[in-house]
Amino acid sequence: MESIKFKTNINCGNCIKSVTPHLNDLDDVDFWKVDTDNPDKVLEVTFDDEANEEEVIKAVEKAGFNIEKI
Repeated sequence: MESIKFKTNINCGNCIKSVTPHLNDLDDVDFWKVDTDNPDKVLEVTFDDEANEEEVIKAVEKAGFNIEKI
């Protein structure tokens, strides 16, 4: 398993609700969480096997949020 952290602008419960279906649809993602208390609104994604950060970036952007790898 590999985890990657991203800086996002996902900053509230409604934002998490909006991005949830996009991240849950990703096959390689085992677990994800957003720390909305962190000023960088850190999204941490744990992958089943090999990390596919581009897939996560596309999913979050598709949901309408900004994202960049930390």
